Amino acid sequence: MDRDKHIKLADEAITRAERLAGRAESAAINERPVAEIWAVAAGAWSDVARTHAAIAAVLPETED
Repeated sequence: MDRDKHIKLADEAITRAERLAGRAESAAINERPVAEIWAVAAGAWSDVARTHAAIAAVLPETED
């Protein structure tokens, strides 16, 4: 997998994390018990994004 692919996957993962964090926030505001589940899922996708970003940072730039 090249650098550009890792950057793309990091972007997709952070988008998922943002969506899940929004669900967690909404659930927390409405005092729903699923808020913690959504927050944990958002955290996991944030970890995935950070991992892909870290890998991309050490790979050489992708040549066209």
